[in-house]
Amino acid sequence: MSQRKEARLPKILRHRTKRDDLAEEIVLEILARLPVKSLLRFRCICKTWYSCITNPNFISTHLLCYNNNHDGGYVIHMPMATSFMAYFHRPHSQICTLAFDRTFETISEFRIPFTFQSGYPRLVGSCNGILCFTDFIISKSKDVYLWNPSIRKFKRLPHTCLTQLSNVALGFRYDSQNNDYKVVRFSWTIAKPKPPPEVEVYSLSLDSWKIIELGISWRPNVYYTLTFPFVSGHLHWMIEMIDEGDAQEGHYTSMILSFDVNSEKFKELPLPDDEGNCISKCLTSFKEKLALVKFESCVPPHSMLLCSIWLMREYSVFDSWNKLCVVPVESYPNFIGFTKYGLLLVRKWSQLVSTNSELEGKDKSFLIDPKTLHEKEVSYIGNHVDNRFDIAAYMENLTLLDGENLVSY
Repeated sequence: MSQRKEARLPKILRHRTKRDDLAEEIVLEILARLPVKSLLRFRCICKTWYSCITNPNFISTHLLCYNNNHDGGYVIHMPMATSFMAYFHRPHSQICTLAFDRTFETISEFRIPFTFQSGYPRLVGSCNGILCFTDFIISKSKDVYLWNPSIRKFKRLPHTCLTQLSNVALGFRYDSQNNDYKVVRFSWTIAKPKPPPEVEVYSLSLDSWKIIELGISWRPNVYYTLTFPFVSGHLHWMIEMIDEGDAQEGHYTSMILSFDVNSEKFKELPLPDDEGNCISKCLTSFKEKLALVKFESCVPPHSMLLCSIWLMREYSVFDSWNKLCVVPVESYPNFIGFTKYGLLLVRKWSQLVSTNSELEGKDKSFLIDPKTLHEKEVSYIGNHVDNRFDIAAYMENLTLLDGENLVSY
């Protein structure tokens, strides 16, 4: 048999004839289970296949079929830009690392194909394999990018509708009801009295921003806002408020601001009541549930810290907050997140060590099982110079394959 004949595509991938005709439904079923790299090549088979693979409905079907039929998940991470780096003009890595979720073993690396004026990109979030980036120094640039490394395409979003971008919080997620991807951005000022924030939402299907109303009362004593996870169709931010009459003592109350991506409505959710000497806290997601992680100091003479993990077992129900476990840690950690399998990923500072006659602080990353408290060092993350990371789930996706204002590289 000649090499030319051996290299021919199998029947299922050849142009259909009357003799080897397959039902269209079967062909689509097979295509939906193929990797993105193969589908990109198969667009050249014929016009019918090109139309099928670039169809939004097929892209949604492929996202579910292909990724659900592959055991294990993936994460993508990159060093986090910090104010310290920007102030001292330290170089920032433009590399994103793809790794296995369960072991954090590196698979490959992607160089960010676009630049920001400040030189410090910030990962807003990842959704179905689409990465959203903005400029770490928001005053330098108002640009927001959507990037799909799987198909090597990115898109710069249109200019903002907001009049002022002094303090900004962003979120990025998928609208399952309308098969759309949305970016929400709200901006607030530090002026006194503080006016309500301005809010806008970008729709990928419409390729435009629109201003929306907050829809809830906004107290003038809000101190700052932190962006965090997507759970049950909602984006969440944790806001801190200075209690009236206690500003000098610095007594703060925390609240969750929730945004329904489908209905584009805001609401407030309370945090669990808990006594203790809290050093820091943050919202995250744990096995698709809303979770709160708190770091508290132990009662003297103990020098260890306690990491308390709270879980909202029934979304939006205050009484369903439950303390899942308490993990003792020897030194103050930098919380990074949870893996798909519920392992706690933290970064710890260690003792000063002597390197070339100089003392340097070394830090390491660990995976901690909340049930057994077993720790596993993730040494490869420590190969980076910076000690803080942006990290998000990742999967293959065909979104951004076709449309306007896309850039291929």
